[in-house]
Amino acid sequence: MNDPNQVALDALLQAVRLAPENIALADHLAKTLLQMSRAEEAAQVYRDALHHHPGNTQLQLGLADSYRRANRLSHALAILETLVAEKNPPAEALLLHARVLHGQGETRSAINQYKDAIDADPDLSDAAFESLLGLNFESESDESAQRTPASWLDDVDEAGFDQQDIDDESFADLETPSIKFDDVGGMTDVKEDIRVKIIYPLQHAEMFAAYGKKVGGGILMYGPPGCGKTMLARATAGEIDAGFLSIGISDVLDMWVGNSEKNLHNLFQQARRNRPCVVFFDEVDALGASRSDMRRSSGRHLINQFLSELDGVETDNDGVLFLAATNAPWHLDSAFRRPGRFDRIIFVPPPDAEARIEILKLALAGKPTEKINLEKLAAKTADFSGADLNSVVDTAVETKLKEAVKTGLPKPITTGDLMSAVKRCRPSTGEWFSTARNHALYSNEGGAYDPILDYLKIKR
Repeated sequence: MNDPNQVALDALLQAVRLAPENIALADHLAKTLLQMSRAEEAAQVYRDALHHHPGNTQLQLGLADSYRRANRLSHALAILETLVAEKNPPAEALLLHARVLHGQGETRSAINQYKDAIDADPDLSDAAFESLLGLNFESESDESAQRTPASWLDDVDEAGFDQQDIDDESFADLETPSIKFDDVGGMTDVKEDIRVKIIYPLQHAEMFAAYGKKVGGGILMYGPPGCGKTMLARATAGEIDAGFLSIGISDVLDMWVGNSEKNLHNLFQQARRNRPCVVFFDEVDALGASRSDMRRSSGRHLINQFLSELDGVETDNDGVLFLAATNAPWHLDSAFRRPGRFDRIIFVPPPDAEARIEILKLALAGKPTEKINLEKLAAKTADFSGADLNSVVDTAVETKLKEAVKTGLPKPITTGDLMSAVKRCRPSTGEWFSTARNHALYSNEGGAYDPILDYLKIKR
């Protein structure tokens, strides 16, 4: 006898096939699949429906919930971060975001999102989830007792914290890179974008000045980690014999209120005193996260300071060139992308075949080798980042060392050794592209992430 549940499901499937644009039907089918613990199938139903209704909030929430239940939290997060960034985010999105954050171990952020959710819609309160979060709304003093000094400082920030000014200025190490674009294999299109935006204006400053164009500006590079964004930044400085300042979050952030802004100002001043100078902000999203996601004022103050420095409100930035790198451009405050700031956005993909050959050459330099077929290796390492390729070489070296220790006879590395290492290593870019794909498909305003879809060969 046929299973009545399966009969009902088959009827729903047939109905959705006949009316693929019916949102209510698709949602009902997906929720039925979720009740049957078939989250991956539910996700596919939502994806199909979104092709007919791109940007539909109800379908995006359903897809995010399906991903959460399938334990694909990074996929769920990619969708939810876009929804909660809206001016008046749906309470359901806030609650689901809280559940995903809790699943990733970010309890404090989950608590904040949960409170926002039930503030927006008290009917969404969930006693079981509150227990998981360790919440007890009847005793706010318990929460206060557990707050860290940093969060306490955030609370008193707007009232004005009377702290001792620190006279020592913050400086980063000023480098003079010797590497140039020729030392960075492949990535021809990316190099040309940097030349047009940054290098040509400096090399032909008089011509640009005749048209009233200042020398300066910024480029934001994004893409999977380990693909050479930092090396490109150094090579840019080397191309124009400019100073190079690499700035990370540790150079800026300070626990005392106001000191982070002061540190940032001092670093910009250092660049202005050493122009021409290339200033590189690594993981810029950590310094310039979207202000709409921030509950505390101190983070917003730092971003405002950052934007003011980029604009050269009080001091001219002529001759100061800004490069920034991020693995998550969707977290960056949109104000950073306005003209005069990081207005040129460049996708830095995994190295192409030519670049992979150059990276492997460098990684194998100085090591005993025998008849290495680099072209064959490059063909088998598509989607490998530069860091992944170095890992392949390290794996092959470790295997040869083990053999040498046992036999007492060191032997050179061969193509076969490296091909074996390739089979044991996997490209680390896959997870990044899984997350980026969702942003490119469902939150791609203005086509900013079209290069991701082009790389993945996904039709728009």
